[in-house]
Amino acid sequence: MIIGSIRDGIVIDHIPAGRGMELYTYLKLGDLDCEVALIKNAISEKMQKKDIIKIGAPIELDYAILGFIDRQITVNIIVDGQRAKKFHPAPPQTITQLIRCKNPRCITSCEQELPHVFRLSDAEHGVYRCLYCETKAEK
Repeated sequence: MIIGSIRDGIVIDHIPAGRGMELYTYLKLGDLDCEVALIKNAISEKMQKKDIIKIGAPIELDYAILGFIDRQITVNIIVDGQRAKKFHPAPPQTITQLIRCKNPRCITSCEQELPHVFRLSDAEHGVYRCLYCETKAEK
């Protein structure tokens, strides 16, 4: 399979295999008018299999989501067909309304207007806990 190169845009690389569609949804890439390619289970020397997302336009993204999904994700900013910037998004300190607390006794279960907020409790292992009940978040 051949996916062409992009002139200006973003390449999100080193996504853990099988998580690309999840990122596609979180980043709302289906709402874009530009070309977007999702490559699943690409062969990788480093990871054996990985997903890749190519976005054919320079857009604003919420990189905190990428840092939450996996610290090893690489973002490449492409300008005039060349990589202008490469970085690994840092895990955010808090996540709001991205995931939901699974604890049925959490106040967010009965108080529907409360936002679901998770804070980073263990940066080394990427563990997030609910701000209200301390339940560990499921990725």
